[in-house]
Amino acid sequence: MAGMEEMEEMEGTEEMEGMEERAGGTAVSDPRGVLRQGRAFLDFFWDIAKPEQEVRLAATENLLRHLREGKKDDELKYTLKRLVEGLGATREAARPGFSLALAQVLQTFEEISLCSVLEQIKEKHNLEKVKKKLVRNAAFGNFFGVMSLFQSGRLVKDRKALLESIQLLQQLTNHQTHLRDLPRKTLIDITSEVPESVFEEVLFDILQGDLSSAFTSPENLHLLLVGMQKFPGVLKPKKLKKLFGSPTVVNEENIPRLVELLKSAAKSEKEDKKLPSVVFDLLQVALKEGAFELFWNEVVENGLLKEKSGPVSSMCYRLLGSALPVLSLEQLQVVLKGNVMLHYGEHVVATQFPQGFKFAAEMEGYIDKFLSECDDPERQLAVMMGFSTLTHQGKPVLMSVSRVVRHLQAVTLQKYVDWLKDMFLRPDLDCCLDFSGNRQKQNRENADRTQHKISRLRRWIMHRLVNITESAMKKEESLVMDIARFCFFHAFFVAKKKTSQIGEASVLPSEPLDGQDHTETENYFFGLLQTLNTLPVLGDTAKAAALREKHIHGVTADGKLWIFLLAEYANKLLSSDHVKAVKPFTKEQKDIWERTLQSVKNLQKKENKSDSAKVGAFQQLLLSMAIHLFKNEPETVDVLSDLLNCTERAFSKEAKKKKTDNSEPGWVEVMVEILLSLLAQPSVLLRRISKSVFVWICPSLTKRGLQLILDVFDPNQEENEEGAVVVMEESKKKTKSAKDTDEEGSDDSSDEDDTDSGDEETSEEVDDDFRSQLMNVLQAGNALGGDGSDEELDDEAMMALDKNISALFAEQQKRIQAKKDEKDRMRKEKILRRNFKAKVLDLIDVFLMKQAENPLVFDIIEPLLQLIEQCMSSDSDKQEVDFLRKTASIFRNSLCRNKQYCRSVRALREDVHALLQRLVKKACKHSDSAVALYYFSASLYLLKVLKGNTSSTAPPPQPEKQSDSRAKQVCQLLNPGCLDVERVAVTYRQALTQFFSKRNSPLTCSMFHDLFKRFPIMCKPLVDTLVEFITAATRQHQQAMACLLLHKVLLLHELKLFMTEEEWEELISRSISQVTECLKTLGKPIMKAEKEKVAKSLELLSFLLKTVTQQKLKVKLREVEKVLLSLQQQEDIGNSSRLDSLYWNVMRWLNHTKPKKDKTASKPVQNTESLKKKKKGFLPETKKRRNRKKGIQENGIAPAEDGEPAAPEEQPLGTETSKKKKGLVPGGSKHKNPNKGVKENGVAKVGGGVLPMVNGGEAVADKKKKKRRKNRNRKRKGDEAEQAPAAKKTKGNVVQETQQKQDKASQQKQDKAKKKRKGKKTPVLQE
Repeated sequence: MAGMEEMEEMEGTEEMEGMEERAGGTAVSDPRGVLRQGRAFLDFFWDIAKPEQEVRLAATENLLRHLREGKKDDELKYTLKRLVEGLGATREAARPGFSLALAQVLQTFEEISLCSVLEQIKEKHNLEKVKKKLVRNAAFGNFFGVMSLFQSGRLVKDRKALLESIQLLQQLTNHQTHLRDLPRKTLIDITSEVPESVFEEVLFDILQGDLSSAFTSPENLHLLLVGMQKFPGVLKPKKLKKLFGSPTVVNEENIPRLVELLKSAAKSEKEDKKLPSVVFDLLQVALKEGAFELFWNEVVENGLLKEKSGPVSSMCYRLLGSALPVLSLEQLQVVLKGNVMLHYGEHVVATQFPQGFKFAAEMEGYIDKFLSECDDPERQLAVMMGFSTLTHQGKPVLMSVSRVVRHLQAVTLQKYVDWLKDMFLRPDLDCCLDFSGNRQKQNRENADRTQHKISRLRRWIMHRLVNITESAMKKEESLVMDIARFCFFHAFFVAKKKTSQIGEASVLPSEPLDGQDHTETENYFFGLLQTLNTLPVLGDTAKAAALREKHIHGVTADGKLWIFLLAEYANKLLSSDHVKAVKPFTKEQKDIWERTLQSVKNLQKKENKSDSAKVGAFQQLLLSMAIHLFKNEPETVDVLSDLLNCTERAFSKEAKKKKTDNSEPGWVEVMVEILLSLLAQPSVLLRRISKSVFVWICPSLTKRGLQLILDVFDPNQEENEEGAVVVMEESKKKTKSAKDTDEEGSDDSSDEDDTDSGDEETSEEVDDDFRSQLMNVLQAGNALGGDGSDEELDDEAMMALDKNISALFAEQQKRIQAKKDEKDRMRKEKILRRNFKAKVLDLIDVFLMKQAENPLVFDIIEPLLQLIEQCMSSDSDKQEVDFLRKTASIFRNSLCRNKQYCRSVRALREDVHALLQRLVKKACKHSDSAVALYYFSASLYLLKVLKGNTSSTAPPPQPEKQSDSRAKQVCQLLNPGCLDVERVAVTYRQALTQFFSKRNSPLTCSMFHDLFKRFPIMCKPLVDTLVEFITAATRQHQQAMACLLLHKVLLLHELKLFMTEEEWEELISRSISQVTECLKTLGKPIMKAEKEKVAKSLELLSFLLKTVTQQKLKVKLREVEKVLLSLQQQEDIGNSSRLDSLYWNVMRWLNHTKPKKDKTASKPVQNTESLKKKKKGFLPETKKRRNRKKGIQENGIAPAEDGEPAAPEEQPLGTETSKKKKGLVPGGSKHKNPNKGVKENGVAKVGGGVLPMVNGGEAVADKKKKKRRKNRNRKRKGDEAEQAPAAKKTKGNVVQETQQKQDKASQQKQDKAKKKRKGKKTPVLQE
């Protein structure tokens, strides 16, 4: 690349000097000095042309820095030359890079004349002289040249360069094929930047033609509109009238032409999906001329909207969104009630399918931008009301969850909320811009749908109000409380008459709310209540900021719960005579309501003395259940009564004392039962509150309370249990709202398909009882004809028989339907039970995470393992698999991998050891290895707990220096804690024995490796077992596992801390002895099952010998060396590369080296193979002519080195003498194929001539030669290297022969050549 670049620079030196003289500059003193500076300077230009933008920008900066620091004229002029050349580069990424670099250079070095640079651009990229195929590059070179001058910021100041640039852009407009509308857009950009005086004095004359033809193209119109806005003093109405005949642009006369131009602009910008600039500029000119209504009504609505085109309609929608910031309040009201809005609404409703182009998101972006930049509350409110009243069958098109409200000012937000509430009470459909779909238009003969529209509008308004409280925006507490009261009132109450005491009853609804409206509002209210319970503290006070720092939610700035304020408001409504409840309270409900409020007030008094978080959790639970009283559910009263009793006992003084009577359940047990019952409810609010309350009662949870939770997972308890999990009626399911339902629905729907096919099969089965009953009915009616009589039944008998048969089939159908219903009920109950278990499993997860140090954790281990085992043996549908994954994740992450565990197990030491033994025994007895892994992991968790606890009888040894961290770690390893090492070792030794003796053991090698790695204290008691089973294991693969485990144990450096030097040496010695005995048992042919054992044994033995050698242990190695030397003679080890490598790794430690193999024996084989390759294409012996030997002897054979003729058997096939290869044989150049004899017989002939034929056999030989010649030309390519160089005519003949099938003329030439060749054979025969 460097050489090519230097050649390019050297060739362009003369051109550069001539260009400098024309530009008026001085000649370069050293034209080749630039090239001698190295690659650093030249690489800048290569990097500028690269496609990566970061590389281009960095190269431009480095080039400018280099030019500023060097201050060399030759480098600057060379830079200009290279950048000008690069403007017309073929690569698209290079052109803008060179343009930007040139602009930066011109901006930095103001002494460079713009006119001279422009002349260089015109000369280098001359459109008249360039070749036709380079016109595109030249056009882009001129365009980017003008762009670089404009981007430098100096073009506006240099009038001459400005004038020439504008003229050049006008010339480039003729090349629309390549540049499209880029020159026009650049011309408009330059025009918008020049001062008014420059425009009037310089540009107006040359642009006058374009301005006068403004209505011929969108680009010319855009130029005129920009000039009118930028230079109003130049383009006055009088001058406009001289240009195109009218003093204004937007008038009645120009409307048709404007519509056509805007349609053309819309179609040209359809790919960019943005508003054309000419449209927005025309809107601004119309506003300036005072013709906005004319423009909007005639041009947009009556002109553009009539065009049934997607790009034109999208342009109108974008114009609507872009026009919002520039319109006044009156103009906004005109636009928001016009046909464009109506068409936009129809477009949004019609493109709800996924493939449609949805403009709603783009329009929401326009609204969001307008609201964020607008400071006028009235205009903000007008836009929000306008889009909220664009309705489809009563429902607004704007999404109720739209986030644009976050930009509303406080005053605007309050007015918008008031307007929403007023529209809810008094729906004004006349002020709405309502439209209907095609289906509704076809069904206009239906009944009045006004009530349906009102219901849809009210539902949207309520969701909009709830979403305002959820949105992340600055809002006042009074606004949130106002919305909450409004939702609560219209969910559960109805005003009898107007009253000023209650704000929500001050206005009566114009259309009363029906039952469906109350139900929908109720559902939205409970969603709002869930939001209020998690709402951060509002306000700017110091107290509110302090509460936010503590991450307290669900309270106001003064510390009161939002739900408590709503309860007080509800109590006020219940005591008022002006309103009535939708579902009035009974006396029992009213009593429990008053009792709940009193209990909450008592809790608030204890809030300062007790745990405030705990008190707050109980208050939320009590008040949430109290609010649910308004839903008039019968079970709420009982749950709330138990909850009140539980709360009183939880906060009473007697609860803190120890209970002596265990017959009565404690408050924690009652609270757990209540929470379990709430988890079965469909309300997400109650479930979340239940979980938050359970977090605070976890420290007080008792064993009986935990057992109540674990009984949910016990399969024996499901049959007798009639608790919270019941099959719900379909009517109740229909009343669930979107806020109060979760993934249960999806679970139900996925399981329904599983039993459909089975039900159809069972319905077709006919039991024997039904068959016998049918036979009895037919026999009673004499329909079977069993007595042989030919008499037919009369009509009455037939009617009676039909009646009996139909009754029988109806009864059978009822039985079948009853079976289906029972099966469906059981399926639904199973789904509900599984979902309920998943929710209860969340409580277990909470307890394990929050109370990891609680001794009750040990009671959870076995139930969780039984649950995993139960799920593994159950159905494999998706829901069961998800439930199993959730259970396994909780067991693995929340229990086994939790860094926190119980630190006080001294009192439970015996129980924990017994539990550990049970878990290991179950792991050994289980048939599934996956389940056994969980049991074994649980035993390791208990081992960690026992090891981590300190024992009072044996305090851990402390190091002398407490600062020594290494010593502390050693002491921690040596300390057994509460662990009975001998007792646990017996348990794991039995497991090891079973692993090495049982045929199909569920235990795996990784389980024991995990045991030894995590608890090195167990290595010493169990290592003897591993050494023993190297030979004592039942099967070959078990012996290999024993070697593998022992190898991994010996690699642990912690093992030596538990052993003395004598014990360590004895262990190494016994291990070597056992491995030696294991290797002695190998058979002569090593079987496939033994190879793995041999590999593991050799790996272990290599480590043992390495340890003996490095640590200089006194171990006898004579026996093992003898055994290993005997293994060397076995071929199986040598044939396996792995075993051979392992074997010699072991022998290396015994000072034996691997012998080198002799490679000489393979050479003859290679020679024979190479000879065989050289023989490719030659005739076999069976194809050679035997009668030619006589001719060979008569005419002579190529002489050998000793002067005697060489026989065909002695001379290698395909070999030739050096003379023949050099073409020195006489007569060799006279024949077209001198080596013909070699190819046919494998013998070199003198002169390369043709062998003589006896009795006129030349004709037959010619035919066979022709066939062979064709076959050889197909098979061989490159045989010319074996032929004599003097035979030049042969090569030509070969080419002709390959073309014989296509060209008949070549065949004739070949025949003539054959005749000549026959005539030349006679002298050879005479010799």
